Amino acid sequence: MLLLKRGLALIAILFSCQIFAQSQPILVQGAMDIETTTLINALDNKKETTMGSWTFWQGTIAGYPVVVSRTEVGIANAAAATTLAIEHFKPKLIINQGTSGGHNPKLYRGDIVLGKTSFNMGAYQVSFKEKGQGIHPENWQNFAVTMRLRENGKLVEHNEFAADSHLLTVVQQQAESYNKGKVVTGIIGTADEWNREVDRINWFHNTYGTSVEEMETSSAALVAQAYNIPFIGIRILGSDPN
Repeated sequence: MLLLKRGLALIAILFSCQIFAQSQPILVQGAMDIETTTLINALDNKKETTMGSWTFWQGTIAGYPVVVSRTEVGIANAAAATTLAIEHFKPKLIINQGTSGGHNPKLYRGDIVLGKTSFNMGAYQVSFKEKGQGIHPENWQNFAVTMRLRENGKLVEHNEFAADSHLLTVVQQQAESYNKGKVVTGIIGTADEWNREVDRINWFHNTYGTSVEEMETSSAALVAQAYNIPFIGIRILGSDPN
């Protein structure tokens, strides 16, 4: 919990920025209670709304309207919660934040990654084998998923989703106030996976340049892209490969 509070301190600092002085709310997402409780407790004039299995808390922080969303864990939950939040609350921008597993060996617990891009790293391609030839997961190949969206009626393919450039700049400027670790920009890999094999983690980092892995960012980013809403993913390292 202390680690999360340190990371969320950076989020709280952002609300003093002029970019956040909007009548439309800021949507801040976290998958678990540990990733949302501190922000929920910081809300003034809280109002709780539950839609299906997803819960949202409306209020203000530093006078600005904020919606905190507990998305629940995983790609499907993140997409569903993001869609519901956009349709119901009409946010001005979206911040997806929480814990992550480190991929970059130069980063350690407590460091924060600002996701300049995020992508779905959880797809596999398996070569054909005849019945009886066995299962060989060591030969399965990861490949970058092409994520498709309809934009103005045309099918557009995305290999990754970039953070809103202006929002990223603002967050980078405020990051100077964080003194519990490093704050860097990097690539967030999203998958319904929890990798603990160091060689595999290093392979992801060396192949795709991933800084961290987690289970929600690129899914939420896809929905934000579909609705043309500024988005950024922010992840604090809860573990590292060192």
